[in-house]
Amino acid sequence: MDLAYVCEWEKRPKSNHCPSIPLVCAWSCRNLIAFTTDLKNEEEKDLTHMIHILDTEHPWDVYSINSGHIEIITCLEWDQSGSRLLSADADGHIKCWSMTDHLANSWENTVGSMVEGDPIVALSWLHNGVKLALHVEKSGASNFGEKFSRVKFSPSLTLFGGKPMEGWIAVTISGLVTVSLLKPNGQVLTSTESLCRLRCRVALADIAFTGGGNIVVATSDGSSTSPVQFYKVCVSVVNEKCKIDTEILPSLFMRCTTDPARKDKYPAITHLKFLARDMSEQVLLCASNQNSSIVECWSLRKEGLPVNNIFQQISPVVGDKQPMILKWRILSATNDLDRVSAVALPKLPISLTNTDLKVANDTKFFPGLGLALAFHDGSVHIVHRLSLQTMAVFYGSSSQRPVDEQAIKRQRAAGPLVHFKAMQLSWTSLALVGIDNHGKLSMLRISPSMGHVLDMNMSLRHLLFLLEYCMVTGYDWWDILLHVQPNMVQNLVEKLHEEYMRQNAALQQVLSTRIVAMKASLCKLSSNTVARVCDYHAKLFLIAISCTLKSLLRPHFLNTPDKSPGDRLTEICSKITDIDIDKVMINLKTEEFVLEMTTLQSLQQLIQWVGDFVLYLLASLPNQGSPVRPGHSFLRDGASLGMLRELMVVIRIWGLLKPSCLPVYTATSDTQDSMSLLFRLLTKLWLCCRDETHPSEPDDTLIDECCLLPSQLLIPNVDWLPINNGIISKLQNKQLIRLQFGKAPGLIGHTVSSQFDVFVRAPGQPKIDHLRRLHLGAYPTEECKSCTRCGCVTMLKSPNKTTAVKQWEQRWIKNCLCGGLWRRMPLSYS
Repeated sequence: MDLAYVCEWEKRPKSNHCPSIPLVCAWSCRNLIAFTTDLKNEEEKDLTHMIHILDTEHPWDVYSINSGHIEIITCLEWDQSGSRLLSADADGHIKCWSMTDHLANSWENTVGSMVEGDPIVALSWLHNGVKLALHVEKSGASNFGEKFSRVKFSPSLTLFGGKPMEGWIAVTISGLVTVSLLKPNGQVLTSTESLCRLRCRVALADIAFTGGGNIVVATSDGSSTSPVQFYKVCVSVVNEKCKIDTEILPSLFMRCTTDPARKDKYPAITHLKFLARDMSEQVLLCASNQNSSIVECWSLRKEGLPVNNIFQQISPVVGDKQPMILKWRILSATNDLDRVSAVALPKLPISLTNTDLKVANDTKFFPGLGLALAFHDGSVHIVHRLSLQTMAVFYGSSSQRPVDEQAIKRQRAAGPLVHFKAMQLSWTSLALVGIDNHGKLSMLRISPSMGHVLDMNMSLRHLLFLLEYCMVTGYDWWDILLHVQPNMVQNLVEKLHEEYMRQNAALQQVLSTRIVAMKASLCKLSSNTVARVCDYHAKLFLIAISCTLKSLLRPHFLNTPDKSPGDRLTEICSKITDIDIDKVMINLKTEEFVLEMTTLQSLQQLIQWVGDFVLYLLASLPNQGSPVRPGHSFLRDGASLGMLRELMVVIRIWGLLKPSCLPVYTATSDTQDSMSLLFRLLTKLWLCCRDETHPSEPDDTLIDECCLLPSQLLIPNVDWLPINNGIISKLQNKQLIRLQFGKAPGLIGHTVSSQFDVFVRAPGQPKIDHLRRLHLGAYPTEECKSCTRCGCVTMLKSPNKTTAVKQWEQRWIKNCLCGGLWRRMPLSYS
């Protein structure tokens, strides 16, 4: 493990951010981190309880929320989509935060619930019934269905038709469980019930879910001499009211309290966690004193109940008829440790059916098998989630203990050591965020090899497996990029493409844009592949335009055959290889292409991009030997060239209806038909590579004609890439970067970043809306938003009113082309 970056607050004379007690943080599947601080105002002598949300790629751009919680915030919890956040406080108030206009740096409180005056000690969203199991031992399999299998798991509550009902569950300090359900009409149904008849104080609690749709709650009063209690909670809706039923499950006493040598050594239980939200059979317990801790892992198992011989003779037990009971059994326990300050559990749903405590040799160092323990001496240990054996260790600046006893005494007298008060593992367990007792945020890399020496192929295999997992689930993969070195990029992109091509056609279609976005983010990390980033972004844009323009086509008659006009266009264009665009048009039903004049005119900016891109590609064909030139991969991509060819035909037909919607070319001759010329050359190039198995080289005649294009048409400048000021490319050399919240870093560009300068506009040049293809000027006056992943910029509010353009813009309301989240940009960004 090593530090990637640290980010801290600016010290101000009158108001300072200080760590809250308890300090809580949460990490979403979209790589958004939420954490709490208290804003201390020395003049008014009051505390404001703040929630801060940041994107890991831009940690300095933190969005701070005055939570409105009167008491200290005790819990933060992201939903399964990573777009909503729950916060709960010590006064029993629960608030649900959602993105404003789908912006990652703009949040608002939408709904909530409360249990007046009763502090919340545990909080969770209800389970939506989606569970995907990772089979690490099958990471070499060719089919994604073997590597990642859908587990049969019931939602906590379902609506009519089996749709999961959204809501949350919380446990209070007085032993109450409260459930709030979000109805489709926006109303909130809330119900509160006691966990058991005899209510008692709950100092610690955690919540997990079973495959049958039930909820399991674990509680402790904080004393190690008291049992850890478990309850089954069932939620239902009866007569438009939420109903809660509870049932007591078997309890346990920690092993350390029954050990005569340690009976009174650890008086308090300080941490109580299920190993996973959907793994209610395994629980992690930590008991501590002022200086040390011990950690135990327990498992709930079904065991046969022995039957007395007298009853055996009366009614013999045969086969499966033996009575069974549930019983907690200890799996493992640590020796005496330094005092534990925080625990972070892995979120990867790894299937341990075949591995349990005996993990195969090639997977025993897999990151998702470890959980993190932070200690008061400043160190962090990654231990196996079941055996609790140490897998990796990180020593903070204060954890290098001096050998001299006098030095130890001086260090203790100086004050408490810097240590993490709250930690969270990323969703692939390759990164760890920690908030220390000074309020500083630290981002740590966790090596895929867990500090052990693995060959390059094994490390690549681990990274590839996790990239595939993110591709299938839709989770953000920023934490995987932390470990990708420039010499790995080429291999990872090739192997990712190979694995993708092994899947069936239906799955390939579903994942088609996601893998392109993943390749683009990988290629940014190497100067040898940076030009390909331009191609991948252009391909995403081309796919989006093709889908949108084809969706505007409508069949002339309602009783049409099973193929849509877009499908027939693709079929006819692939069959008819004529280089004359007008002859291809004859075979189409032109009445299917009729649109309103205002609609056609509103699409002109997108149509212009298609025309400019075709011209640029053909003009660059004579330089095809240079792989560092943007557009190089398109010259061998038959599918993309075929898509461009189809769009040229559609645009030609629309031009007959409204000539002003056609792309504008600056030609040297007034009589030249630019569209026909470009279609003819594009078709010749497409014919060379339409057969991907046996592509042929463009003939000299085609290259000569393309060489003449600059003398016939003005070649446009293509805006390839937006400026991306993210931090991932600055972390390649593995040197610690120090940042400050609220201040963009003035980092010297990395070698990879300097390669980008060829393909992006300089800060003083006019900006462009990358999705609408509109020019915004050098210093835009309209509010804009940018993608957290690729930096794509677009206006926040739409200037268009036509239905077709709104349909185009609606595609990017929640996410960018590449799938990244949006964040609001300041006016007149540079």
